[in-house]
Amino acid sequence: MLNHLVLSSAEVHNTMISNFVVVTGSFVLLLVLLKIFAWDSIAAIMKKREDKIANDLDSAEKSRIEAAKLEKERQMQLANSQTEAAEIIKNARDSGESSRQTILKDAEVEVTQMRDKAHNDIANERQAALSSVKDEIAGISLQIAEKILNQELSLESHKALIDQCIDGLGTTDEAR
Repeated sequence: MLNHLVLSSAEVHNTMISNFVVVTGSFVLLLVLLKIFAWDSIAAIMKKREDKIANDLDSAEKSRIEAAKLEKERQMQLANSQTEAAEIIKNARDSGESSRQTILKDAEVEVTQMRDKAHNDIANERQAALSSVKDEIAGISLQIAEKILNQELSLESHKALIDQCIDGLGTTDEAR
């Protein structure tokens, strides 16, 4: 029995070679079966995965470029908005200043016209007052001349005549 357990070196060598042949044959058979049944499916899955990763990288790059482009556009729009706002403010200031100058000129012209009208009115009133005074003096002179012609004047009668005329002036002015 021991003979059966103890193998000779030639038998061990034959067993190893046969094991090697069986294992190698099994491996080759496995590879052939994989090639026939699963290789195309696995290759297709790997190709899909490769394409998806490439598309994702392309999409990410396109998105990054688009975001940079949009950022640049926003910056330009912001700069344009700031320029427009500054121009609107400048125009408003210019318009306000122009309106202020127009209002001041109009007010100045109106004041000048009012002043000229007041001067004219004063001159007219003065002329009317002088004319009125002249008429009254002429009337008084006529009254005095009448009274002088009607009576001969002494110093006392002359004084009385002047007082009488002055009293007459007061009542005539009050009647007007």
